[in-house]
Amino acid sequence: MGADPQVPSARREELLELAYAYVLRTGMAAMSLRPLAEAVGSSPRVLLYLFGSKDGLVRALLGRSRTEELALLAQVRAQGGGPAEVVGRLWEWLAAPQRRDLLRLWAEGYARSLVEPDGPWAGFAAQGVHDWIEVLGEVLGPAGDPTAVLAMLRGALLDLLATGDVERTTAAVRQQTAGLSAG
Repeated sequence: MGADPQVPSARREELLELAYAYVLRTGMAAMSLRPLAEAVGSSPRVLLYLFGSKDGLVRALLGRSRTEELALLAQVRAQGGGPAEVVGRLWEWLAAPQRRDLLRLWAEGYARSLVEPDGPWAGFAAQGVHDWIEVLGEVLGPAGDPTAVLAMLRGALLDLLATGDVERTTAAVRQQTAGLSAG
């Protein structure tokens, strides 16, 4: 019998942070417990005990990645500004080179939640869309179209991840957001 994965413990949180750093570097597609455990200074048995199962660990890692996304959205809410300015700040955060590993992990989780809807990835994409639509709706006001802005950001982000072309994707985002105004 493993530890209750819902009950926080210092060791569980420490290993979660180490495992998160590991999957940011390597991705989760081919994650195997033995190499992960070795990389974080633990054992597969301890990871299974603390997270309940490999699926439990995947869910915890996805939750950890969402923590950064939700922090960004909270920061955007707090800073305020006009729609073009706020969307511009969102894009700057997304396009920053230090976010590439996080965004590749996001893309992997998003895609896997679509093709494995009953696995540990379940609901990851849908919840992310909901969170972003909520914030963009607040930013754009009643006359704005948060779905269109989210689609533009996600498309530019996937393009950026595929090509690494920050200049071109940033120019496209700026062009698309230039006319945004509060509703």
